[in-house]
Amino acid sequence: MERRFGMPGHVLFLNWRDTRNPEGGGSEVYVERIAAELVARGFRATLFCAAHSQAPADEVNEAGVRLVRRGGRHSVYLWAALCYVAGALGIGPLAARRGGRPDILVDVCNGLPFLAPLWARRPVVKLIHHVHREQWPVVLPQWAARFGWWIESSLAVRLYRRCRYVTVSEATRRELAVLGVPPEQVSVVHNGTPTMPHTDAERATFPLLVTLNRLVPHKRVEVALRAVAALADELPQLRLVVAGQGWWESHLRELAAELGITERVDFRGFVTEEEKAALLASAWVALTPSLKEGWGLTIVEAGSAGTPTVAFRGAGGVAEAVVDGRTGLLADDIDDYLMKVRTLLHQDELRREMGAQAREHAASFTWQAAGGRFEAILKGVESPRPVQQRGEPSYLSP
Repeated sequence: MERRFGMPGHVLFLNWRDTRNPEGGGSEVYVERIAAELVARGFRATLFCAAHSQAPADEVNEAGVRLVRRGGRHSVYLWAALCYVAGALGIGPLAARRGGRPDILVDVCNGLPFLAPLWARRPVVKLIHHVHREQWPVVLPQWAARFGWWIESSLAVRLYRRCRYVTVSEATRRELAVLGVPPEQVSVVHNGTPTMPHTDAERATFPLLVTLNRLVPHKRVEVALRAVAALADELPQLRLVVAGQGWWESHLRELAAELGITERVDFRGFVTEEEKAALLASAWVALTPSLKEGWGLTIVEAGSAGTPTVAFRGAGGVAEAVVDGRTGLLADDIDDYLMKVRTLLHQDELRREMGAQAREHAASFTWQAAGGRFEAILKGVESPRPVQQRGEPSYLSP
């Protein structure tokens, strides 16, 4: 970002959701924590995301980040472009007079990008947590999955070919390279580990598993349910808490009934940060059976409570959030996953040692370090020099 924009400047984040959205998750936490760190360093930060019933259309959060909510699950992408163009004309929530004129945009790709290089007259950084190759056919019909994958793997790669990329793991950087994005164009900025609220909760006296997830198909909470069913006879007191909400919950409840483990599974729904801290502190093992994660924020959250995690080796960034054999265990397939869970539930000393190592590992990731790294990337982004047509409003004017 060149000096003519002024440093620090104004960063506009484009993300489909925010943390107050009922469907928000780790991606939203990352974006808002990075935005907050930038504000602490003197930047102005605005997050444009979809509107929902849990929050107003416009607000400034406690960290000083402005949130602008327009559109819905799918229309937010169009609303972002329309509001940006309207802002160039001096109207709407992103108008300069309302503090909405950005110096740089961060286009967050959760499968579908905002296509900001097509309509933004500012530098664009593409933030991508993970490549969605495996997830498209899980959540969409075949034709739609193919179209979504074409956008992500082909169209977007060409459209963002001159943009700096940021991702949260080396695993995603390697996947992007396979798609044709040069590794030197991609910077890795890991998640920080959130500071968990103090809790007096103690480790449960009975085998307790916990999984923290949005309840959607690609999180594969079914694997956690099957683990309980497989181990029920040898561990009569075994219990599982499923923390999170989502449209897939009814299916999961039906599966629990089919497996005969309804009384062993507590569908807790949304949990507050205080409830999460207590839950992780009392659990013996945390389960992350996701098909793919960019990082695995809940893994390091569990680690900060001294709780090891079992995840899948091929699930993207989780192989960096979990140090296999030291802070948790990585499985190669579902049968191996069940065996890894059994191992940690039966071997008390191993579980406690891994929990201690997980706490140390989690403490090594801070949001302050992530924010500093992100700031350095923004400062290094070069400004585009588009040819301005006569009469065309410009965001590049002083």
